[in-house]
Amino acid sequence: MFDLDGMPPYLDELDKIYLWGMKVFGDRPSPFLYATAGFDTAGDRNGWEKFLTLARGSLENYGDIPFVHWAAYERTQLERYMKRFGDPTGTAERVRRNLLNLHRVTLDSVVLPLPSYSLKVIEKYIGFKRTQGEYGGEWTMAKYIEATETRDGSKRTEFINEILKYNEEDLNATWAVFEWLRRLRNES
Repeated sequence: MFDLDGMPPYLDELDKIYLWGMKVFGDRPSPFLYATAGFDTAGDRNGWEKFLTLARGSLENYGDIPFVHWAAYERTQLERYMKRFGDPTGTAERVRRNLLNLHRVTLDSVVLPLPSYSLKVIEKYIGFKRTQGEYGGEWTMAKYIEATETRDGSKRTEFINEILKYNEEDLNATWAVFEWLRRLRNES
C-alpha cells in the first residue's frame, strides 16, 4: 500500500510531499515504512531521496509488487517529483509502472449505496475502524503547519507522530478495501 500526504501550492511555495508512506501486507508483511520531508530548505529533496531508498529496498525484498494507492494523487506527485528531483536509480519509474489505483478498481467493480467513493466513506461502509478521533487530509496539513511553526522539538515530534499514525491507518484502510474487494470477487 502506498499513501502520500502533502501541501498544495496555495499553502506552500510549491506542491510539497511531507510524508511518503508504504506498507506491505499479505504473506510477508513489512513494518510501516515512511519518509518525511525535513523542515529546512533541503527537506523536500531529502524526503524524496529517503522515499526512493525505502522503495528500492521494498522492490529488492518483494520484487515488482503493486504500489496500491487511492485516487490519482500518488501518481501525479510521483511524476512531479521525478521531474523535480530526478530518478537516478530508476526506482521511481519502477514504482510508477507498478501503481495500482484502487479507487479506479472500486469504481469499476461495485455499485455502492454511498454518497461518495472516497476512502473514508468506503472504509466505514466495510467496517474499518480508525483509532484517531480526528483525521483527514486537511487535518494532517494543519498538523504539519503546526509542526513547521513550532520551535518546541517535543511538540513537533508529537505532531509528526500524529500524522504518521494517520498515514499508517490510511494504508491499513486501503488494504481493508482491497481485501474486501477480493472477497467479493471470490464470492461471485
